[in-house]
Amino acid sequence: MRNELGTRNRNANRSGRSPACWTESTKVNGAEGAVNTECRIALRRKGDDIAERLLDLGAAVIKLLPALARKPGGKPIVKQLERCGPAGGSNYEKARGAESPADFVHKTRIALKEVRETRYWLRLAARAELLDRSHHLAHLIDEADQLVAVPTASANTARQRTEQRP
Repeated sequence: MRNELGTRNRNANRSGRSPACWTESTKVNGAEGAVNTECRIALRRKGDDIAERLLDLGAAVIKLLPALARKPGGKPIVKQLERCGPAGGSNYEKARGAESPADFVHKTRIALKEVRETRYWLRLAARAELLDRSHHLAHLIDEADQLVAVPTASANTARQRTEQRP
């Protein structure tokens, strides 16, 4: 089995999953330091793609904040987006670590509320024409629209499965 660097990996298992391995060298005062090798099993979990999209949305919102803060009337929107923009992703991560199906539903719904609030503030900034890059805001609003649907479906599915249990 070969890893992503193309070198032979003795630690690969029979299922085809191989640890993600990398080597890092350090330099101290111009001299080559110790070489560290670390391997971790790279397994994809259910919901990783949504978690990444929520992380990207939160990062994009944070990048907008300085430009919004410079506009008249933008500071209150900045304060709200600063809080709710990254919160959807963090709450979704909490939901993925839920202790019960009911806990999962509750935390997923909190994430949903944060993404909806983010969408609202982005729409308000676009409607008030606070940024010249309205096409960028349109993309973020569209992504937020799509991300509202995912936690909604996840919460509804989990709730239905919980109700079906004896």
